[in-house]
Amino acid sequence: MDGPNVVRRGAAAVLAAAICGWLSTLGQSAAPVELLAATRSEDPPPKPAPKPKPKPPPPDCARAKCVALTFDDGPAESTSELLDILAARKVKATFFLIGENVAKHPDLVRREHEAGHELADHSYTHADLGAASKEDVRSELTKTQDAIRRASGVTPVLLRPPYGSTSERLAGITRRMGLAQVMWSVDPLDWEHRDTGDVERRVLKAVKPGDIVLMHDIHRTTVRAVPKIIDRLAAEGYVFVTVTELFGGRLEPGQEFVRRNSGEPQGLP
Repeated sequence: MDGPNVVRRGAAAVLAAAICGWLSTLGQSAAPVELLAATRSEDPPPKPAPKPKPKPPPPDCARAKCVALTFDDGPAESTSELLDILAARKVKATFFLIGENVAKHPDLVRREHEAGHELADHSYTHADLGAASKEDVRSELTKTQDAIRRASGVTPVLLRPPYGSTSERLAGITRRMGLAQVMWSVDPLDWEHRDTGDVERRVLKAVKPGDIVLMHDIHRTTVRAVPKIIDRLAAEGYVFVTVTELFGGRLEPGQEFVRRNSGEPQGLP
């Protein structure tokens, strides 16, 4: 009768030995896990991402020799070359955009905005807004505002009426739409004289502190005049600003702005 008991005792002994061996193995493998956990806990915390540098304040155009370069009728293929020129010289400009061209080249509008240039309205079809009906004016401006916003996320606050054609009706509409009317004080007639040297000479001869220079980035002859214009004016101490910077951000909707008022000091030491 002892036979079955002997078998049971033997099986129990084998099982006990197996359990002891498994526990021993578990204890040995736990040590590296604990060591690894301890090592990981001693790793230095990740460094916080560096904060972006704050943008420098715009120039004080009551004291600096400021000039605003503005470009009408784009964007066009030649606008890309102009943006390269401005970027190389770290110059900011104001672009008065035609809505139809914005719809054709939204990538260039985004590039203008990302480079820090000012985007502004120049109507959708280069219409004579001063002679247009109230309904046509609203359509031209609203469609252009929407096109620029879709392309860049920005809603312009400046309008340059094509041909400089304005009216009391347009003044009232732009006042309600929050758009200041921006004209110009230097016009090299680059649309008529497609000659790079002529554009350079006309601008450089006419510019004074506080001026708004009108040019057209749709003409390559104009775009190729820009490097010499910038380099010569910079050598004379001029600072290049957007239209809004030129007036210190004080542009009342509906009003016309031709240049910084001559009564406001320019270029003082």
